[in-house]
Amino acid sequence: MNRFFKTVLLTGLFVGTTDLMYACISVTVRTGKFPGKMLYYIAGGALGLQSSMQGGNRVALLGLFFHYFIAFAFTLLFFFLLPRVKFLSFDKYLVGMLYAIFVNLVMGQLILRLSRLPVGPFDLADTAVPGWIIFGIVFGIPIAYKAYKYYGIKDQPLG
Repeated sequence: MNRFFKTVLLTGLFVGTTDLMYACISVTVRTGKFPGKMLYYIAGGALGLQSSMQGGNRVALLGLFFHYFIAFAFTLLFFFLLPRVKFLSFDKYLVGMLYAIFVNLVMGQLILRLSRLPVGPFDLADTAVPGWIIFGIVFGIPIAYKAYKYYGIKDQPLG
């Protein structure tokens, strides 16, 4: 396997895993119960929520596949964009945080709306900003860090 795809694969696996762990911890803290059906919920994007929640192990595996597919797709997108979009090369931590917000907005306002899951209106609730910060730490910054390292990009001052 060539170096590019190995780096993207391992980075996608890492951020997919940390994102799933963050989601489980977040739901558990908010509700007091472990989200044992989270992967079923994710599969509900394709199957419909009612069908997915009654599914078995195959439905959970489908949810796991979709989760990692999305994590890999957004990782690959960043790796493709970084050398082509020069303004992304100024600070890996800030760019990673901004990329996480971008991913969160695309997922919430485009991907979820195209799925079979129920989606409410856009709302910048009190939890949005802290959620974006945590998502940036577990998803955006690791992607940016690995991409900067892969391409040998040093942080550049703006201007």
